[in-house]
Amino acid sequence: MANYALRVPDSLMEYAKKVALDEHVSMNQFFVTAIAEKVSALKTGDYFAQRRSRGNLTAFDAWLEASPDATPAAGDELLPRGSSPSR
Repeated sequence: MANYALRVPDSLMEYAKKVALDEHVSMNQFFVTAIAEKVSALKTGDYFAQRRSRGNLTAFDAWLEASPDATPAAGDELLPRGSSPSR
């Protein structure tokens, strides 16, 4: 485990203390979780950028054209925008 001295502006530190207290976690746990969430968000953005770069719209259009024009099975239909499935 590594240590790192972190300089945090007073206003941000006060807010972080309040959130950690409200969440019933230590300041260390709050900062580690915040860093982990940011790293995860950046990695997710990189992943989708990489996937997007491999995309081929021409191939996708051809795939759609090759799809059969058939009525979906019961329960597989697309719902109108704004509606929710009944359970």
